[in-house]
Amino acid sequence: QVQLVESGGGLVQTGGSLRLSCAASGRTFSSTGMVAWFRQGPGKEREFVAHVRWSGVSIYYADSVKGRFTISRDNAKNTVYLQMNSLKPEDTAVYYCAATQTHYSVLVNAGFYDYWGQGTQVTVSS
Repeated sequence: QVQLVESGGGLVQTGGSLRLSCAASGRTFSSTGMVAWFRQGPGKEREFVAHVRWSGVSIYYADSVKGRFTISRDNAKNTVYLQMNSLKPEDTAVYYCAATQTHYSVLVNAGFYDYWGQGTQVTVSS
């Protein structure tokens, strides 16, 4: 079993920044482990944001956040980060961390992720 705990959400003005953290505990991931961020805005379906392997490769972003968000990981702390800059009101959502084992280099479908955190709210005011 893997436990994922997100933190770092909050209220920020348009153009501001936040850094989300996803701390993992429990079973250790191998080199095939993938950690992703998804989000779900009010009245919207859950959508993919970004992912990275624990090895540091397979970094991939949704077009909507490319150039503004940066995903990274600290293996020593078993933590994945999502640095969010130039935030927009449309980035308002609950952000979820998810993890799985996969050989795919791109994996954006939420249904393929086995482990999920409880989510952290990000609100961007206009």
